[in-house]
Amino acid sequence: MPRRQPTITVPDLTGRRAVVTGASDGIGLEIAARLAAAGAAVVLPVRNAAKGESAIAEIKRRTPAADLSLRALDLSSLASVAALGEELRRENEPIHLLINNAGVMTPPERQTTADGFELQFGTNHLGHFALVAHLMPLLRAGRARVTGQISVAANSNAVNWDDLNWERSYDGMRAYSQSKIAFGLFGLELARRSRLHGWGITSNVSHPGVAPTSLLAARPEVGRSRETAGRRLIGVLSARGILLGTAASAALPAVYAATAGRDGAFYGPGGPGHLGGPPAEQKLYSRLRSESDAVRVWQVSEKLIEAFAPQPQW
Repeated sequence: MPRRQPTITVPDLTGRRAVVTGASDGIGLEIAARLAAAGAAVVLPVRNAAKGESAIAEIKRRTPAADLSLRALDLSSLASVAALGEELRRENEPIHLLINNAGVMTPPERQTTADGFELQFGTNHLGHFALVAHLMPLLRAGRARVTGQISVAANSNAVNWDDLNWERSYDGMRAYSQSKIAFGLFGLELARRSRLHGWGITSNVSHPGVAPTSLLAARPEVGRSRETAGRRLIGVLSARGILLGTAASAALPAVYAATAGRDGAFYGPGGPGHLGGPPAEQKLYSRLRSESDAVRVWQVSEKLIEAFAPQPQW
């Protein structure tokens, strides 16, 4: 018998412009597909244009009238982030939804971005931090709903404040956790600052649970020649409907957070262990509860990107 997928009702998004990072495959593609099916004009900023075109073809197969457009973006390059920001600001169309979903996970050996940051911290957090900074005028104009996609990994380990770039003792999983903790803290601080300064932006965070995606698949560009044993196990459990989600179900928490979720709240799958199932609001992970840590992440991030980006338009 076919596996029954959880689903949600997405409000009518006609006339809304949405930007979804990491939408060329996996969970990001599913997020973009759900928003497009609800009528949003969806911008897909992608690193690989061919994969982006394939994603557009798949979404249009499901929703022939989908309004989709590709843009170039490499989150591991702050110059690329700045170029996308300039392009979208030049178009001068308000952004109503921004889902920061893209990411990279656990390169076996330490790698760096084009700007010299540890790859996961630089891509998952700093790249998205800079993207929000560049898009602030458009986000404010659209009274945008911004959702940051984190991970169950943000519920373990910590921010390595003394060595954010893991130059002394690289640990792939700890560095991944750090990137997602930092990004979650940023998303919650964005909500607080928007309320304080009257920016009109709603910001929250989500996580997809666990599902078979390309994060742990063979990724030669991050030094992984074949999929991990963990990825194989995830695939087996997901296919059998045991605890874990699919790419389609794992997309739902971010879609719900971005279209109906509360400001400053946290969403993820509502099933056992929050690994799969329909989306539900969840208790903040302990690593995300410190407002002082969130302020520190914001301030450190501003300093780290200031040489590569114009003054943020907060």
